[in-house]
Amino acid sequence: MNRTIALLNATLVCPLAGVSKGGILIVDDRIAATGLFEVPEAAERIDCKGKLLAPAIVDLGVFAIDLPAFHRGGIVRVGLMPDQSPVLDNPGLVQRAALIGRPDLWIHPIAAATRGLAGKDLAEMAINCAAGARAVGTGATWIADSGVMRKVLAYAGDLGLTVIAHAEDAGIVGAAVATAGETATRMGLPAAPAIAEALAVARDLMLAEETGAALHIRQVTTAAGFDLVRAAKRRGVRVTCGITPAHLFLSDIAMSDFRTFARLSPPLRAESDRRAALAAVQDGTIDVLCSGHEPRGPEAKRLPFADSDAGMAGAETLLALALGLVREDLVTIDRLFALLALNPAKVLGVPTGSLTLGAPADLLLLDEHAPWQIDSDRLVAKAGNTPFDGLPVQGKVLRLFKGGTALV
Repeated sequence: MNRTIALLNATLVCPLAGVSKGGILIVDDRIAATGLFEVPEAAERIDCKGKLLAPAIVDLGVFAIDLPAFHRGGIVRVGLMPDQSPVLDNPGLVQRAALIGRPDLWIHPIAAATRGLAGKDLAEMAINCAAGARAVGTGATWIADSGVMRKVLAYAGDLGLTVIAHAEDAGIVGAAVATAGETATRMGLPAAPAIAEALAVARDLMLAEETGAALHIRQVTTAAGFDLVRAAKRRGVRVTCGITPAHLFLSDIAMSDFRTFARLSPPLRAESDRRAALAAVQDGTIDVLCSGHEPRGPEAKRLPFADSDAGMAGAETLLALALGLVREDLVTIDRLFALLALNPAKVLGVPTGSLTLGAPADLLLLDEHAPWQIDSDRLVAKAGNTPFDGLPVQGKVLRLFKGGTALV
Protein backbone atom coordinates (compact mmCIF):
# COMPACT_ATOMS: atom_id res chain seq x y z
CA MET A 1 0.00 0.00 0.00
CA ASN A 2 2.84 2.41 0.88
CA ARG A 3 0.41 5.05 2.14
CA THR A 4 2.07 7.62 4.42
CA ILE A 5 0.15 10.35 6.25
CA ALA A 6 1.61 12.85 8.72
CA LEU A 7 -0.90 14.36 11.14
CA LEU A 8 0.91 17.41 12.49
CA ASN A 9 0.44 20.16 15.09
CA ALA A 10 -2.01 18.18 17.24
CA THR A 11 -2.77 17.73 20.92
CA LEU A 12 -2.24 14.00 21.35
CA VAL A 13 -4.55 12.20 23.78
CA CYS A 14 -3.40 8.68 24.64
CA PRO A 15 -4.98 6.60 27.45
CA LEU A 16 -1.55 5.10 28.15
CA ALA A 17 0.78 8.09 27.69
CA GLY A 18 -1.42 11.03 28.66
CA VAL A 19 -1.67 14.36 26.82
CA SER A 20 1.17 15.84 24.77
CA LYS A 21 1.87 18.03 21.78
CA GLY A 22 3.06 16.74 18.44
CA GLY A 23 1.83 14.55 15.63
CA ILE A 24 1.33 11.02 14.37
CA LEU A 25 2.90 9.38 11.35
CA ILE A 26 0.76 6.73 9.66
CA VAL A 27 2.47 4.23 7.39
CA ASP A 28 0.05 1.93 5.62
CA ASP A 29 -2.46 1.02 8.35
CA ARG A 30 -0.26 1.47 11.45
CA ILE A 31 1.08 4.19 13.72
CA ALA A 32 4.74 4.50 12.79
CA ALA A 33 5.78 7.51 14.92
CA THR A 34 4.31 9.88 17.49
CA GLY A 35 5.32 13.22 18.97
CA LEU A 36 8.11 14.97 17.07
CA PHE A 37 9.46 13.09 14.06
CA GLU A 38 10.99 13.67 10.66
CA VAL A 39 8.26 13.77 8.03
CA PRO A 40 9.00 11.63 4.97
CA GLU A 41 9.15 13.64 1.77
CA ALA A 42 6.35 11.67 0.12
CA ALA A 43 3.97 11.88 3.08
CA GLU A 44 0.58 13.56 2.88
CA ARG A 45 0.61 16.35 5.48
CA ILE A 46 -2.47 17.29 7.51
CA ASP A 47 -2.34 20.28 9.86
CA CYS A 48 -4.45 19.47 12.93
CA LYS A 49 -4.30 23.10 14.11
CA GLY A 50 -3.87 22.13 17.75
CA LYS A 51 -7.03 20.03 17.94
CA LEU A 52 -7.26 16.77 19.89
CA LEU A 53 -5.98 13.66 18.13
CA ALA A 54 -7.09 10.51 19.96
CA PRO A 55 -7.86 6.83 19.40
CA ALA A 56 -11.11 6.24 17.54
CA ILE A 57 -13.95 4.91 19.67
CA VAL A 58 -14.57 1.20 20.23
CA ASP A 59 -18.30 0.97 20.96
CA LEU A 60 -18.94 -2.16 22.98
CA GLY A 61 -22.42 -3.63 22.70
CA VAL A 62 -24.34 -2.09 19.79
CA PHE A 63 -27.52 -3.71 18.55
CA ALA A 64 -27.51 -2.45 14.95
CA ILE A 65 -24.93 -1.58 12.31
CA ASP A 66 -25.38 2.08 11.43
CA LEU A 67 -22.40 3.39 9.47
CA PRO A 68 -23.36 7.08 9.17
CA ALA A 69 -24.08 7.32 12.90
CA PHE A 70 -20.87 5.52 13.83
CA HIS A 71 -18.70 7.72 11.64
CA ARG A 72 -20.37 10.92 12.81
CA GLY A 73 -19.66 9.83 16.38
CA GLY A 74 -16.01 8.87 15.87
CA ILE A 75 -16.60 5.11 16.04
CA VAL A 76 -14.64 2.72 13.81
CA ARG A 77 -14.99 -0.50 15.82
CA VAL A 78 -18.10 -2.01 17.38
CA GLY A 79 -18.82 -5.05 19.49
CA LEU A 80 -22.02 -6.32 17.88
CA MET A 81 -24.55 -7.83 20.28
CA PRO A 82 -25.80 -11.35 19.50
CA ASP A 83 -29.42 -10.15 19.49
CA GLN A 84 -29.67 -10.12 15.71
CA SER A 85 -32.12 -11.77 13.34
CA PRO A 86 -31.12 -14.55 13.27
CA VAL A 87 -29.24 -14.76 16.58
CA LEU A 88 -25.44 -14.96 16.30
CA ASP A 89 -25.18 -18.50 17.63
CA ASN A 90 -23.45 -20.36 14.78
CA PRO A 91 -20.15 -19.85 12.92
CA GLY A 92 -21.71 -18.92 9.59
CA LEU A 93 -23.68 -16.06 11.10
CA VAL A 94 -20.73 -14.91 13.21
CA GLN A 95 -18.41 -14.88 10.20
CA ARG A 96 -20.93 -12.99 8.09
CA ALA A 97 -21.41 -10.40 10.85
CA ALA A 98 -17.66 -9.86 11.04
CA LEU A 99 -17.43 -9.19 7.31
CA ILE A 100 -20.43 -6.98 6.55
CA GLY A 101 -18.82 -3.77 7.81
CA ARG A 102 -15.81 -3.88 5.53
CA PRO A 103 -14.08 -1.75 4.43
CA ASP A 104 -15.57 1.11 6.48
CA LEU A 105 -16.04 -0.49 9.91
CA TRP A 106 -14.44 -3.10 12.12
CA ILE A 107 -17.22 -5.35 13.42
CA HIS A 108 -16.34 -7.65 16.32
CA PRO A 109 -19.24 -10.08 16.83
CA ILE A 110 -20.30 -11.06 20.34
CA ALA A 111 -21.53 -14.62 19.89
CA ALA A 112 -24.57 -15.89 21.78
CA ALA A 113 -23.65 -17.78 24.93
CA THR A 114 -26.65 -20.08 24.50
CA ARG A 115 -28.51 -21.31 21.45
CA GLY A 116 -31.05 -18.77 20.32
CA LEU A 117 -30.25 -16.76 23.49
CA ALA A 118 -32.78 -19.03 25.18
CA GLY A 119 -30.61 -19.51 28.28
CA LYS A 120 -30.68 -23.31 28.13
CA ASP A 121 -28.23 -25.08 25.81
CA LEU A 122 -24.72 -23.75 25.37
CA ALA A 123 -23.79 -22.49 21.91
CA GLU A 124 -20.64 -23.79 20.18
CA MET A 125 -18.31 -21.18 21.61
CA ALA A 126 -15.05 -22.63 20.28
CA ILE A 127 -16.32 -22.82 16.70
CA ASN A 128 -17.86 -19.36 16.93
CA CYS A 129 -14.59 -18.01 18.28
CA ALA A 130 -12.72 -19.51 15.33
CA ALA A 131 -15.26 -17.82 13.03
CA GLY A 132 -14.44 -14.38 14.44
CA ALA A 133 -16.34 -13.94 17.71
CA ARG A 134 -14.40 -11.73 20.14
CA ALA A 135 -16.58 -12.48 23.18
CA VAL A 136 -19.72 -14.36 24.15
CA GLY A 137 -22.80 -12.72 25.59
CA THR A 138 -26.20 -13.28 27.10
CA GLY A 139 -27.66 -10.55 24.88
CA ALA A 140 -30.29 -8.24 26.30
CA THR A 141 -31.59 -11.01 28.55
CA TRP A 142 -30.49 -12.70 31.76
CA ILE A 143 -29.66 -16.40 32.02
CA ALA A 144 -31.93 -17.46 34.86
CA ASP A 145 -30.47 -20.95 35.30
CA SER A 146 -27.39 -20.55 37.49
CA GLY A 147 -26.07 -23.93 36.39
CA VAL A 148 -26.15 -22.84 32.77
CA MET A 149 -24.47 -19.52 33.58
CA ARG A 150 -21.71 -21.34 35.45
CA LYS A 151 -21.09 -23.55 32.42
CA VAL A 152 -21.04 -20.48 30.16
CA LEU A 153 -18.40 -18.82 32.31
CA ALA A 154 -16.30 -21.96 32.68
CA TYR A 155 -16.38 -22.75 28.94
CA ALA A 156 -15.63 -19.16 27.94
CA GLY A 157 -12.83 -18.99 30.50
CA ASP A 158 -11.18 -22.06 29.00
CA LEU A 159 -11.29 -20.36 25.58
CA GLY A 160 -9.95 -17.05 26.90
CA LEU A 161 -13.16 -15.21 26.01
CA THR A 162 -14.93 -12.60 28.11
CA VAL A 163 -18.59 -13.20 28.95
CA ILE A 164 -20.67 -10.05 28.39
CA ALA A 165 -23.74 -10.24 30.61
CA HIS A 166 -27.00 -8.39 31.06
CA ALA A 167 -27.69 -7.86 34.75
CA GLU A 168 -31.38 -7.91 35.63
CA ASP A 169 -33.08 -10.76 37.47
CA ALA A 170 -35.87 -11.61 35.03
CA GLY A 171 -38.00 -13.17 37.75
CA ILE A 172 -38.24 -9.81 39.50
CA VAL A 173 -38.37 -7.62 36.40
CA GLY A 174 -41.15 -9.54 34.67
CA ALA A 175 -43.01 -7.18 32.33
CA ALA A 176 -41.81 -4.02 34.10
CA VAL A 177 -40.86 -1.02 31.96
CA ALA A 178 -39.67 1.29 34.73
CA THR A 179 -37.85 1.32 38.06
CA ALA A 180 -40.16 1.19 41.08
CA GLY A 181 -40.46 4.57 42.72
CA GLU A 182 -42.39 7.79 42.82
CA THR A 183 -42.16 8.47 39.08
CA ALA A 184 -43.39 5.02 38.02
CA THR A 185 -46.19 5.13 40.59
CA ARG A 186 -47.36 8.54 39.46
CA MET A 187 -47.30 7.43 35.81
CA GLY A 188 -49.05 4.14 36.54
CA LEU A 189 -46.33 2.10 34.82
CA PRO A 190 -45.47 -1.54 35.56
CA ALA A 191 -42.27 -1.28 37.56
CA ALA A 192 -39.67 -3.46 39.25
CA PRO A 193 -37.41 -2.64 42.20
CA ALA A 194 -33.83 -1.65 41.39
CA ILE A 195 -32.60 -4.62 43.45
CA ALA A 196 -33.26 -6.78 40.37
CA GLU A 197 -29.92 -5.55 39.06
CA ALA A 198 -27.96 -6.15 42.26
CA LEU A 199 -29.26 -9.71 42.56
CA ALA A 200 -28.14 -10.52 39.03
CA VAL A 201 -24.78 -8.83 39.52
CA ALA A 202 -24.16 -10.66 42.80
CA ARG A 203 -24.85 -14.08 41.31
CA ASP A 204 -22.74 -13.54 38.22
CA LEU A 205 -19.85 -12.15 40.25
CA MET A 206 -19.88 -15.19 42.51
CA LEU A 207 -19.85 -17.52 39.52
CA ALA A 208 -17.08 -15.55 37.82
CA GLU A 209 -15.03 -15.68 41.01
CA GLU A 210 -15.56 -19.43 41.34
CA THR A 211 -14.70 -20.22 37.72
CA GLY A 212 -11.96 -17.63 37.30
CA ALA A 213 -13.57 -16.39 34.08
CA ALA A 214 -13.56 -12.82 32.79
CA LEU A 215 -16.95 -11.14 33.15
CA HIS A 216 -18.05 -7.84 31.65
CA ILE A 217 -21.40 -6.53 32.88
CA ARG A 218 -22.55 -4.45 29.93
CA GLN A 219 -24.48 -1.95 32.05
CA VAL A 220 -24.45 -1.39 35.79
CA THR A 221 -26.81 1.41 36.78
CA THR A 222 -27.53 1.22 40.52
CA ALA A 223 -25.65 2.12 43.68
CA ALA A 224 -26.00 -1.44 44.99
CA GLY A 225 -24.62 -2.83 41.74
CA PHE A 226 -21.60 -0.53 41.85
CA ASP A 227 -20.87 -1.52 45.45
CA LEU A 228 -20.85 -5.20 44.45
CA VAL A 229 -18.54 -4.62 41.47
CA ARG A 230 -16.24 -2.41 43.53
CA ALA A 231 -15.91 -5.07 46.23
CA ALA A 232 -15.37 -7.84 43.67
CA LYS A 233 -12.54 -5.92 42.04
CA ARG A 234 -10.86 -5.55 45.41
CA ARG A 235 -11.05 -9.34 45.79
CA GLY A 236 -9.37 -9.82 42.43
CA VAL A 237 -12.41 -10.99 40.48
CA ARG A 238 -11.89 -10.49 36.74
CA VAL A 239 -14.83 -8.16 36.27
CA THR A 240 -15.38 -4.98 34.29
CA CYS A 241 -18.56 -3.01 33.76
CA GLY A 242 -20.00 -0.37 31.48
CA ILE A 243 -22.69 2.27 31.31
CA THR A 244 -24.33 4.60 28.78
CA PRO A 245 -24.56 8.40 28.98
CA ALA A 246 -28.32 8.06 29.53
CA HIS A 247 -27.80 6.42 32.92
CA LEU A 248 -25.10 8.94 33.85
CA PHE A 249 -27.01 12.09 33.00
CA LEU A 250 -30.71 11.17 33.25
CA SER A 251 -32.87 9.83 36.06
CA ASP A 252 -36.35 8.35 35.87
CA ILE A 253 -37.73 11.89 36.01
CA ALA A 254 -36.95 12.03 32.27
CA MET A 255 -39.90 9.65 31.72
CA SER A 256 -42.39 12.01 33.34
CA ASP A 257 -43.98 13.21 30.09
CA PHE A 258 -44.39 9.60 28.85
CA ARG A 259 -41.85 10.31 26.12
CA THR A 260 -40.88 6.88 24.84
CA PHE A 261 -37.40 8.03 23.83
CA ALA A 262 -36.68 7.55 27.56
CA ARG A 263 -37.90 3.93 27.45
CA LEU A 264 -34.60 2.08 27.92
CA SER A 265 -33.25 -1.27 29.06
CA PRO A 266 -32.30 -1.25 31.86
CA PRO A 267 -34.80 1.49 32.71
CA LEU A 268 -33.71 4.88 33.99
CA ARG A 269 -33.04 4.84 37.73
CA ALA A 270 -33.59 7.10 40.73
CA GLU A 271 -31.54 10.26 41.11
CA SER A 272 -29.53 8.66 43.94
CA ASP A 273 -28.47 5.86 41.58
CA ARG A 274 -27.53 8.37 38.89
CA ARG A 275 -25.28 10.19 41.36
CA ALA A 276 -23.77 6.84 42.36
CA ALA A 277 -23.03 6.21 38.68
CA LEU A 278 -21.10 9.47 38.39
CA ALA A 279 -19.11 8.55 41.49
CA ALA A 280 -18.40 5.11 39.99
CA VAL A 281 -16.99 6.73 36.85
CA GLN A 282 -14.82 9.01 38.95
CA ASP A 283 -13.39 6.28 41.19
CA GLY A 284 -12.73 3.80 38.37
CA THR A 285 -15.44 1.28 39.13
CA ILE A 286 -16.90 1.84 35.65
CA ASP A 287 -14.52 0.73 32.92
CA VAL A 288 -16.44 1.35 29.69
CA LEU A 289 -18.67 4.04 28.22
CA CYS A 290 -20.88 2.67 25.45
CA SER A 291 -23.70 4.02 23.31
CA GLY A 292 -26.15 1.13 23.61
CA HIS A 293 -27.00 2.10 20.01
CA GLU A 294 -30.41 0.67 19.14
CA PRO A 295 -32.27 2.94 16.71
CA ARG A 296 -36.05 2.48 16.88
CA GLY A 297 -38.42 3.96 14.36
CA PRO A 298 -41.88 5.50 14.87
CA GLU A 299 -43.60 2.11 14.64
CA ALA A 300 -41.76 1.06 17.81
CA LYS A 301 -41.78 4.35 19.69
CA ARG A 302 -45.07 6.09 18.83
CA LEU A 303 -46.98 3.87 21.21
CA PRO A 304 -48.11 4.05 24.84
CA PHE A 305 -45.01 4.02 27.03
CA ALA A 306 -45.53 0.47 28.33
CA ASP A 307 -46.08 -0.87 24.81
CA SER A 308 -43.10 0.80 23.15
CA ASP A 309 -39.78 -0.91 22.52
CA ALA A 310 -36.76 -0.15 24.68
CA GLY A 311 -33.69 1.35 23.06
CA MET A 312 -32.03 4.58 22.00
CA ALA A 313 -29.96 5.97 19.15
CA GLY A 314 -26.73 6.72 20.97
CA ALA A 315 -23.78 6.39 18.59
CA GLU A 316 -23.43 9.93 17.28
CA THR A 317 -24.08 11.56 20.67
CA LEU A 318 -21.80 9.30 22.75
CA LEU A 319 -18.62 11.36 22.43
CA ALA A 320 -20.21 14.79 22.87
CA LEU A 321 -22.09 13.66 25.98
CA ALA A 322 -19.04 11.89 27.39
CA LEU A 323 -16.99 15.08 27.08
CA GLY A 324 -19.31 16.54 29.71
CA LEU A 325 -17.54 14.31 32.23
CA VAL A 326 -14.28 16.10 31.44
CA ARG A 327 -15.84 19.55 31.74
CA GLU A 328 -17.28 18.54 35.13
CA ASP A 329 -13.81 17.38 36.26
CA LEU A 330 -14.99 13.83 36.85
CA VAL A 331 -12.37 12.33 34.53
CA THR A 332 -9.37 13.60 32.60
CA ILE A 333 -9.45 13.64 28.81
CA ASP A 334 -6.98 10.73 28.54
CA ARG A 335 -9.02 8.70 31.04
CA LEU A 336 -12.13 9.42 28.96
CA PHE A 337 -10.52 7.76 25.95
CA ALA A 338 -9.62 4.78 28.11
CA LEU A 339 -13.36 4.45 28.81
CA LEU A 340 -14.27 4.93 25.15
CA ALA A 341 -11.47 3.08 23.35
CA LEU A 342 -8.75 1.29 25.31
CA ASN A 343 -10.89 -0.54 27.88
CA PRO A 344 -13.58 -1.80 25.48
CA ALA A 345 -10.78 -2.98 23.17
CA LYS A 346 -9.30 -4.94 26.08
CA VAL A 347 -12.65 -6.61 26.78
CA LEU A 348 -12.78 -7.73 23.14
CA GLY A 349 -9.12 -8.71 23.07
CA VAL A 350 -8.35 -6.27 20.25
CA PRO A 351 -4.92 -4.51 20.25
CA THR A 352 -6.16 -0.97 19.69
CA GLY A 353 -7.42 2.02 21.67
CA SER A 354 -4.11 3.83 22.19
CA LEU A 355 -1.53 5.86 20.26
CA THR A 356 1.33 3.41 20.76
CA LEU A 357 3.77 2.55 17.99
CA GLY A 358 2.57 -0.29 15.81
CA ALA A 359 -1.07 0.07 16.86
CA PRO A 360 -3.75 0.20 14.16
CA ALA A 361 -4.14 3.76 12.85
CA ASP A 362 -7.73 4.08 14.09
CA LEU A 363 -7.81 7.76 14.98
CA LEU A 364 -10.15 10.69 15.41
CA LEU A 365 -9.45 14.41 15.27
CA LEU A 366 -11.74 16.27 17.65
CA ASP A 367 -12.79 19.85 18.29
CA GLU A 368 -13.93 19.39 21.87
CA HIS A 369 -15.38 22.91 22.08
CA ALA A 370 -17.47 22.92 18.88
CA PRO A 371 -21.11 23.58 19.91
CA TRP A 372 -24.16 21.87 18.47
CA GLN A 373 -27.63 20.85 19.54
CA ILE A 374 -28.92 17.30 19.58
CA ASP A 375 -31.98 17.17 17.31
CA SER A 376 -33.70 13.82 16.89
CA ASP A 377 -35.00 14.85 13.46
CA ARG A 378 -31.52 15.72 12.17
CA LEU A 379 -29.48 12.76 13.41
CA VAL A 380 -27.99 10.64 10.63
CA ALA A 381 -28.85 7.40 12.46
CA LYS A 382 -31.45 5.00 11.11
CA ALA A 383 -33.80 6.52 13.69
CA GLY A 384 -33.44 9.51 15.99
CA ASN A 385 -34.86 8.12 19.22
CA THR A 386 -32.56 9.89 21.66
CA PRO A 387 -33.61 10.86 25.18
CA PHE A 388 -31.30 13.88 24.83
CA ASP A 389 -33.37 15.51 22.08
CA GLY A 390 -32.91 19.31 22.24
CA LEU A 391 -29.84 19.25 24.51
CA PRO A 392 -26.97 21.65 23.65
CA VAL A 393 -23.61 19.84 23.64
CA GLN A 394 -19.99 20.42 22.63
CA GLY A 395 -17.60 18.26 20.65
CA LYS A 396 -17.42 17.38 16.95
CA VAL A 397 -15.34 14.86 15.06
CA LEU A 398 -13.37 16.67 12.34
CA ARG A 399 -11.51 13.73 10.82
CA LEU A 400 -11.78 9.96 11.29
CA PHE A 401 -9.31 7.27 10.20
CA LYS A 402 -9.79 3.51 10.11
CA GLY A 403 -6.52 1.69 9.58
CA GLY A 404 -5.05 4.85 8.13
CA THR A 405 -7.90 5.35 5.66
CA ALA A 406 -9.84 8.59 6.00
CA LEU A 407 -13.57 8.06 6.60
CA VAL A 408 -14.56 11.63 7.55
